Amino acid sequence: MPVQQITDPDDERIADYRALTDVELRTRWEPPHGLFIAEGELVLRRALRAGYPARSFLVDAKRVDQLADLDTGDAPVYAATPDVLEKATGFHVHRGVLASFHRRPLPDVAGILAAARRVAILEDVNNHTNLGAIFRGAAALGVDAVLLSPTCADPLYRRSVRVSMGEVFAVPYAKFGSWPDGLDQVRQAGFTVLALTPAVDAVPIQRVTPAQRARAALLLGAEGPGLTAAAQAASDVRVVVPMRRGVDSLNVAAAAAVAFWELGRDDPPLRG
Repeated sequence: MPVQQITDPDDERIADYRALTDVELRTRWEPPHGLFIAEGELVLRRALRAGYPARSFLVDAKRVDQLADLDTGDAPVYAATPDVLEKATGFHVHRGVLASFHRRPLPDVAGILAAARRVAILEDVNNHTNLGAIFRGAAALGVDAVLLSPTCADPLYRRSVRVSMGEVFAVPYAKFGSWPDGLDQVRQAGFTVLALTPAVDAVPIQRVTPAQRARAALLLGAEGPGLTAAAQAASDVRVVVPMRRGVDSLNVAAAAAVAFWELGRDDPPLRG
């Protein structure tokens, strides 16, 4: 695996990795250039296994051997000291390994729905940490796919990818073109849209009927504001995770995990 040494943080060969902590800059840079950044060896290996083509690798010079077994193909491998890495990226790269990947075209909503039995739908979820945690929960707890409103954050943003531990690569996702009209498409595909809300008159999620569970689409809103009135009106049933001790709600990622488990609790046990 040939390695190219980088000594200048402004070297154009590592332009993909510049100012990784600047969310606005990265939002303007990554999707238009068709790329995303993976941080950490485990995450980049999962991206490779999922079939995302690598553009390049940027590694702490002392950790080059961690990638020795990888088939990096035509993607160059750059190595630099921790000081150069920090100046280029804007943060201390304590995991020591970064990679830039080509994005793949997103599937359409219809294709996602046709292949799924249970989906999560996110409205205006713009916190990358929450987004990554929701994808990790979806992968772990039997949700087949995630659908995003047009204003949701990018699941392939570095923080989302890292928090998900690379599970954003395992869970198919697509974006609606219009909102909340897109929920009609979900319903027409045979799903029951369950809007998760802390409203006192919502149905406790454990009381959802077998028919409603059969093909459930769990609708989740952003941290704080929750679901819009329009999204709730376009759903079939409003559901709640019952709270105790005066707590009014959970973080959206925690609430999602609880709801995912509840909706899948009667699934056949996993084998192997």
